[in-house]
Amino acid sequence: MSTQDAGMVIVGAGEAGARAAMALREHGYTGTVTLIGEERHLPYERPPLSKAAMTSVAEPTAAFILDEERLTANRIGHISGVRATSIDRIGHTVQLDNDRRVPYAKLLIATGARPRKIAIPGAGSENVLYLRNFSDALAMRARLQPGIRLVVIGGGFIGLEIAASAIARGCSVIVVEMAPRILGRAVPAEIAAVVADHHARAGVTLIVGVGLTAIERDGTDEIVVLADGRRLVCDAIIAGVGAIPECGLAEIAGLTVENGVRVNAQLVTDDPDILAAGDCCSFPHPIFDGRRLRLEAWRNAQDQGNHAARSMLGAMEAYDRVPWFWSDQHDQTLQIAGLPDEGDTAVVRDLGGAPMYFHLKAGRLVGASAVGPIGKVARDIRLAEMLIQKRARPDPVLLADPTVKLKSLLPTEPVAA
Repeated sequence: MSTQDAGMVIVGAGEAGARAAMALREHGYTGTVTLIGEERHLPYERPPLSKAAMTSVAEPTAAFILDEERLTANRIGHISGVRATSIDRIGHTVQLDNDRRVPYAKLLIATGARPRKIAIPGAGSENVLYLRNFSDALAMRARLQPGIRLVVIGGGFIGLEIAASAIARGCSVIVVEMAPRILGRAVPAEIAAVVADHHARAGVTLIVGVGLTAIERDGTDEIVVLADGRRLVCDAIIAGVGAIPECGLAEIAGLTVENGVRVNAQLVTDDPDILAAGDCCSFPHPIFDGRRLRLEAWRNAQDQGNHAARSMLGAMEAYDRVPWFWSDQHDQTLQIAGLPDEGDTAVVRDLGGAPMYFHLKAGRLVGASAVGPIGKVARDIRLAEMLIQKRARPDPVLLADPTVKLKSLLPTEPVAA
């Protein structure tokens, strides 16, 4: 079988995989493209799962990325409802759990991540819900009826988004976070404090700095037992305590796994014919001195899907898009560009009541974060992202001055790395 006959195979039909399939066609590839996914759904977007899928008045439907018409028009073969179990790297085939083997010339692993489970006595699949896919979202939505008492375990982005959605559905909500504050190292403490205050004013009870010891049941009540002895009686428990990259297929194939499938700057693994992209991918970032990252973010999945497709076709450019992330919390948006934890100093700008923090490392802008109404936040975060991409070293005094347009701080000449 020739390389062209074998074609391009993508394991994982989420954002990164679906985008890569389309990008192969957009870049002129005419051979076979096969997209393999475990779910029976067409490829769909996951950000709405914790938001619109929970709060919509009408029964929600998945936000499909590709429908049957687009798949057919672009000659993308979609194999759904099956799991890839192994890779024959010598024979260039992927084994599926329905006994089918799929040949490949280039293979992209875009298997995403799965929720981390809590490991305390009494915590089981029958009483603790996790959010990963559309079916999970439907099960969660069914539980979030007005008046129920909900405990959310984990004060990260997913836990807080679910808390906001549950409040919107009329639930009583307690969020328990083991760390001293919500949102951990992902955002500066000042931004986390603004988000915490917003949740409190919306009616969410936040308990931070306390671990869990057990989950018990008393009749129809669930009881979350805290390390300080408090007992939180509730009707439902949802956990959002992080995610684990889905690397099983790569591990079985003997590829290097290092907090994700390890790839080089072009998103290529140890095997030159196998690439990885999206939530499962550990990659070096050239703008941050080669720091190895694994990002669980919608846009990163999109961008890496695009980039991986180009690399599959022979392009040699390094993936260097600045990380960008957003999270909706009640009527506010939290947006982050770059890596705030890289900074050694911070400068704050007032966006008319919405704080925006710039994070600098030895004078170079490496991150920005802001929370507030989307109309006040989105444009300036986008400009900050451009400054980071250009390795700008803006004057901190000008960064802090809201009368100075960020666009005016963009370097006009290339800045040395």
